[in-house]
Amino acid sequence: MNVPVYFDYNSTTPLDPDVLNEMLPYLTEKFGNAASKSHSYGWEAEEAVEFARKRIAGLINADSKDIIFTSGATESINLAIKGLSESFYGKKNHIITTSIEHKAVLDSLKYLEKFGIEVTYIKTDKNGFVNPEDIEKAINLNTFLVSVMTANNEIGTIQPIAELTQICRDNNILFHTDATQAFGKIPLDVNNMNIDLMSFSAHKIYGPKGIGALYVKTKNPKIKITEQISGGGHEKGLRSGTLNVPAIVGFGKASQLCKEKMFDDYQTQVVFRDRLIYNFLNNLEFTTLNGDSSKRLPNNINICFENVDSTILMSEIKELAFSTGSACSSASLELSHVLKSIGRTDDESRCSVRFGIGRFTTSEEIDFAIEKIIKAVNKIKNKHN
Repeated sequence: MNVPVYFDYNSTTPLDPDVLNEMLPYLTEKFGNAASKSHSYGWEAEEAVEFARKRIAGLINADSKDIIFTSGATESINLAIKGLSESFYGKKNHIITTSIEHKAVLDSLKYLEKFGIEVTYIKTDKNGFVNPEDIEKAINLNTFLVSVMTANNEIGTIQPIAELTQICRDNNILFHTDATQAFGKIPLDVNNMNIDLMSFSAHKIYGPKGIGALYVKTKNPKIKITEQISGGGHEKGLRSGTLNVPAIVGFGKASQLCKEKMFDDYQTQVVFRDRLIYNFLNNLEFTTLNGDSSKRLPNNINICFENVDSTILMSEIKELAFSTGSACSSASLELSHVLKSIGRTDDESRCSVRFGIGRFTTSEEIDFAIEKIIKAVNKIKNKHN
């Protein structure tokens, strides 16, 4: 068992060895530019890109031509929200979202508000669920987009996406979802779920960092978005820039592995997740779970140890690598906007930590974490008594 034991899979995942093996040839002898149409090096690279595109599309039952490669989920979200807003300029200007979205969504919307886009932020209940009726009530004649994440990155709550998309379809409104945490972990079907745009990334599914994708439906309806990066018309004119072929190949392999292993990964991780939750709640007084106990990601545990500051807890346990919440906002001293939105006090937020488990987590590591956390929490509490 390697120490520190990694419990931050919601932040990022290690590269699967099978993914690395598939990428390696494209980092050495297969180095062609996929946009080079005049020789075999380019053809070889283009073929690899299109094969990966099909693999990625297959994980969400999409048409491969609807997959647009980006540098990651953050860029995909920016392209979806800003690109759609530009295409609706002068026609409609209202977007609906939730108060617990990732900062990539919230900051993009904050930027757009400077240019006349009106945004309604729907609050969630104490477990982080959005009420579909609240979304429906917020719709007006100028609404062109609803953006709700599939599963929350901090507390793991999985939203009723199919209900939300039906409301959007009934009102002729487009629906975007940030599926970064859900992609590859739970079954997703863009057709059955009526999703118009979906953002996701490779490094959350044992693929490389720096590569993501945006699913954009091209029929029923055909969605038009305005490019945000210009310079060559790559990716059907939606995202210019030389394609990162090795990373795309890795993304494709990671997606294929998720499709093959999803059921087994899910079953194993749910057992580990619930073992952690059970032991924390039953062995430590004044401990509460953040988020829903069942409708949550199989690998996410966000828990509050009352009167135990998370920074002190992490400094006490050097043998475990876990987090206080979103990796994207850990550089900020602000408390979690997600925990605040679901009604947690500032003190409760300071005492909350997130554990993320994954494909390479072992039963031995789970038992090790339980022992270390219980011991450290009791030690910190005894110091204050």
